[in-house]
Amino acid sequence: MLQRPQLVNQIATALARSRIVGLMGPRQCGKTTVARQFVAVDAINYFDLEDPTSLVRLDEPMTALRPLQGLVVIDEIQRRPDLFPILRVLADREGDPARFLILGSASGELQRQAGESLAGRIESISMSGFRVAELAQAEPQQELISTETSTRLWLRGGFPRSYLAGDEASSLAWRKAFVQTLLERDFPQWGVRTPATALLRFWTMLAHYHGQTWNAAEPARALGQSEPTMRHYLNLLTDALMVRQLQPYHANIRKRQVKAPKVYIRDSGLLHQLLGVATEKDLLTHPKLGASWEGLVIEQILVQEPHDEAFFWATHQGAEVDLVLRRGSKLYGVEIKRRDAPTITPSIRHGLADLGLQEVVVVYPGEKAYPLSEQVRVLPFAHLASGQSLFADER
Repeated sequence: MLQRPQLVNQIATALARSRIVGLMGPRQCGKTTVARQFVAVDAINYFDLEDPTSLVRLDEPMTALRPLQGLVVIDEIQRRPDLFPILRVLADREGDPARFLILGSASGELQRQAGESLAGRIESISMSGFRVAELAQAEPQQELISTETSTRLWLRGGFPRSYLAGDEASSLAWRKAFVQTLLERDFPQWGVRTPATALLRFWTMLAHYHGQTWNAAEPARALGQSEPTMRHYLNLLTDALMVRQLQPYHANIRKRQVKAPKVYIRDSGLLHQLLGVATEKDLLTHPKLGASWEGLVIEQILVQEPHDEAFFWATHQGAEVDLVLRRGSKLYGVEIKRRDAPTITPSIRHGLADLGLQEVVVVYPGEKAYPLSEQVRVLPFAHLASGQSLFADER
């Protein structure tokens, strides 16, 4: 298994300053593997809420947790949200009581309850599949990351078992089973009553909207459902960290701006499984090639590049910036191009003028970095493997 030292260091730093740290990410993205680097799975301080023994131990949670010292790990916390008030009491004890690392696989309701019960006490860390920088560390002979590795990540996605599978057929089979298990087992455990077949049909259709602005009317007509039902399905998959709704940025300008979010399947491997893409050849000849590449780059940037908020920006006149990151009062733009030699486009000029962007970086699959102007630079996708910021003034 590939090591993830950057993530481990991030968690360790958070635990040094916060008594409760939440590690939130989709199922099977490696949260448990990372947590086991802090506490052994067979230790008394480790609770796996999918293990009946751990559930029995927590029948009386205050009695079970109060005597523990050091770091306590609670895995799959979404199965017992009633533990949040108890964790608040335990974290507020004087002296140096236990610290808690809680792992969760669903975001919406879980974060709401954690925010209400543990306000001011919890520091949250988002986790995804493998990052480009993590994969590069496993290739010491490479300066950054090999084309083979980045293509494998793109085709298979970042879930460890999919990425590390022995061959493409095994990887695809794992992803198919993952989708089935999520819809048929995990969702019902989380209290979702929507039939798995209906959600699978919607998710498959959503894959064909990947990278487009969301319009509930079209899938509603195609599936014979209401628009509120379509929005409900979309929010379920968003809360499960399977789908990203990238919100539009609204500038104070006279141009008419797009107000609907863009939707992305967050893991490129799951996107390809839903689209029926099995091989690299299938991918390179698929109509969603460009959108798939855009989604991969956006996800890698969002898990690595520090930011307060993320948006896209588009006007009805055709100007668009793929990704707008806000840091404090500053805005930065990212354009994603799958071409050999990107140039400055009218959209980039409009973004600089209308949004007041500090800088625009164009990410492409080539090998060379070069400037297009004082505020616009082209960087290869492999730059993400360096761990350095995309933006010059943040390095």
